[in-house]
Amino acid sequence: MNGNDASAEAGGVIVFDGVCALCSRWVRFLLRFDRRRRYRFAAMQGVHGRALLQQHGLDPDDPLSFLLLEQGRAWTDTDAILQVVAGLGGAWRCVTLLRVLPRAWRDRAYRALARNRYRWFGRHDRCYVPAPGQAARFLD
Repeated sequence: MNGNDASAEAGGVIVFDGVCALCSRWVRFLLRFDRRRRYRFAAMQGVHGRALLQQHGLDPDDPLSFLLLEQGRAWTDTDAILQVVAGLGGAWRCVTLLRVLPRAWRDRAYRALARNRYRWFGRHDRCYVPAPGQAARFLD
């Protein structure tokens, strides 16, 4: 990563599947509601996203996990999702109430979704392309 990318980790870096239709909608949701511009994004198909997955023990060729890097920690699966949504602030913080559900249950449901994401939601031919005003929030 270059010097600009290192600062991105202080606010949070989200590694996502850039060709997954559901994942692309998730990124668009975050771009809309992350008014503080807290998060930056790296498609797993890109150089940075692939490297980040590998550094955290995730297979970039078969990722079944969502990865958030924030404050020197790596979050995966539903813990990552809850952390991201709560990080939007305000009423979004209520999502942390879902932590009362056992992580094993939450993650089992997440893995089922991850395994079937292309079949249920579709797949794009190329990675999500941000609008020009949002491009600086993407590492690749």
